[in-house]
Amino acid sequence: MQTALLVILVVVVLIFGFWLIQYSQFRNEEKKRQFELKRESQKSISPIRLRAYERLTLLLERTKPEHMLMELRAKEPEALLTWSIPQVQQYLLQTIRAEYDHNQSQQVYVSDEVWDMIINARDQMAAFVIAISAQLPKDATAQTYATALLTAYSSNGTTPTDKALEYLKNEAKEIM
Repeated sequence: MQTALLVILVVVVLIFGFWLIQYSQFRNEEKKRQFELKRESQKSISPIRLRAYERLTLLLERTKPEHMLMELRAKEPEALLTWSIPQVQQYLLQTIRAEYDHNQSQQVYVSDEVWDMIINARDQMAAFVIAISAQLPKDATAQTYATALLTAYSSNGTTPTDKALEYLKNEAKEIM
């Protein structure tokens, strides 16, 4: 009887030991698979993230007054001579909104801080476009408005757009 109990105990210990070894190997294999999946995912995510940083850089550059006014002149060469200030202002605000809307999905690939800075730059630029028009006399021309925009923007020092661009570039460098 003692021999049978001893044999049963040895068999149970062997089975438990075998199970423990198998379980440990299974866990190691699972960890290895997870690591490989993560590494493969990183390979494909990094280029996507870099494209997001590029697109957001373009968004910020395209919503600077000098770029928006150059685009306006390219589309409508006589706009600053024939349009009213509210028409130019509306064009600029629509451009800001369209650029933001077109790139909104990029927030998935950047940090919350970068995205918040982009939203702040967008809002500040829209407020700036409105504020400059409010400072001009009622009889001012669209050309005067454009000149006032460019002058005020260039003398503003570091703008929210510049800050967002700098932060965006620094964050992009971290993932490279």
